[in-house]
Amino acid sequence: MRAMKHGTMRAHVALALVALVLAGHAMRPALAGGFNYKDALTKSIMFLEAQRSGKLPPNNRIKWRGDSALDDGKLSNVDLTGGYYDAGDNVKYGLPLAFTVTTLAWTALSFKAELQAAGELDNVHAAIKWGTDYLLKCATRKNKLWVQVGDPNLDHQCWVRPENMKSPRTLYEINEKTPGTEIAAETAAAMAASSMVFRGHDKKYSRSLLNKAKMLFLFAKNHRGSYDGECPFYCSYSGFNDELLWAATWLYMATKRQVYADFISHEAISSSVAEFSWDLKYPGAQVLLAEFNMTSSGGAQSFKTQADNYVCAVIPDTAFHQVFITPGGMIHLRDGANTQYVTSTAFLFVAYSDVLLRTGQHVLCGNTPVSPARLREFARQQMDYLLGANPRGQSYVVGFGANSPTQPHHRGASTPVLPPGYDVNCGLSFGEWFAPDRPNPNELTGAVMGRPRQERQLRRQAGQLVIHRAMHLHQLARNRSARRASNPRRQPRRNARYCTISDYHMDGWMDRSLARCCLSTCQI
Repeated sequence: MRAMKHGTMRAHVALALVALVLAGHAMRPALAGGFNYKDALTKSIMFLEAQRSGKLPPNNRIKWRGDSALDDGKLSNVDLTGGYYDAGDNVKYGLPLAFTVTTLAWTALSFKAELQAAGELDNVHAAIKWGTDYLLKCATRKNKLWVQVGDPNLDHQCWVRPENMKSPRTLYEINEKTPGTEIAAETAAAMAASSMVFRGHDKKYSRSLLNKAKMLFLFAKNHRGSYDGECPFYCSYSGFNDELLWAATWLYMATKRQVYADFISHEAISSSVAEFSWDLKYPGAQVLLAEFNMTSSGGAQSFKTQADNYVCAVIPDTAFHQVFITPGGMIHLRDGANTQYVTSTAFLFVAYSDVLLRTGQHVLCGNTPVSPARLREFARQQMDYLLGANPRGQSYVVGFGANSPTQPHHRGASTPVLPPGYDVNCGLSFGEWFAPDRPNPNELTGAVMGRPRQERQLRRQAGQLVIHRAMHLHQLARNRSARRASNPRRQPRRNARYCTISDYHMDGWMDRSLARCCLSTCQI
């Protein structure tokens, strides 16, 4: 059940598959007693395909999915079909969807050889294009961007697969009078990064993406303001400065134009933080810029130094360590959907290790050097934890490894395939398909569990929780062994009710077998 909405399954899986490629060298066979990384990679990509909205392609591999939401946009006489549904709902949110596309594009650009050797490059390209085709439809007019399809409150009143939903497909937009810098800039980043992916084999499509990216960046920069229309589900607590830096970085990568370099060095705001996520992108931009010998804030600090600060705040080997590591060895930033931070950290560590290897450098934590090999080792440890190398000996990935989850909180997976036009009784739908304690009829292959209850209990025993709100500040707490630990936790969402049960979550979805007893007190 959607007890807390701290991330998106799509972005989560995009980062997971990147980390698997590098941490596990997916083209290699599994070692004796090890994990089959290629299988995990393939299944991560299949999850993305299970989240598709619109008219599905003939080669659709998820046989329990069908065409859905074919009238999206009709309320305003536009075509907004396609894209990806968010998590287990039937809503399309612009901010996390665009972040997913950006990270997928980074995947394809940085790890092309590995993906090709694993036989998955074409599938990753298809996943990117499924997202960018939709984003192009959302950005047909200057200074206007469609940012959401579907009313989440109405969507949450019915437990129905997208193929049979009848709730209104309400449309949400940002424009000059109602700006949304975070979403516009993130969409610009997605299109700029993706333009580089398609440049070699579809130049016309690549140019279209890049032109839209430039247009959206100007919109984001010239009409600044945060859009709260996706709250309480996707509130940008970090503000929009990180997205502006992130978008300018990808535009610089795609064009090498001085105008973007000037913005990065003299106008953009950057900060050393300990998190990389759909809401906080500073470390991602810093890693990308580290090898260009560029500085932020007019030369105040190099991006290489800020990227190093991110690593030093996360890795437990240094005196600058802030992020809590559970006794089992997993990064813990927040309750609810915590493994999205595990995968994002693993992703950024392996990406940064490549930069360091290319430039012959190390991370510097004060006077202590940290080698690229150590970054990869830590990243692999985090990914192996999710695949089953944890105190429970349980896989966090649906359909992979030992004791994998069978009841993810997902409308399509937990509802049997129904005939087209089947009239679902929303009042009875929760009792029929949400509440029963049984494995889902459809396997949501590749979905990643958010975190087990034991880890949350261990965290509470280890140190006090504090609030993480401002983008520049990381409150610290000490556990009983005096280890410094960052305990960021988002403020409660406005008008949201949270379930008191805390057991298995699937990146924001609570396992139905445990959530059914608090249905009346949970935000669905």
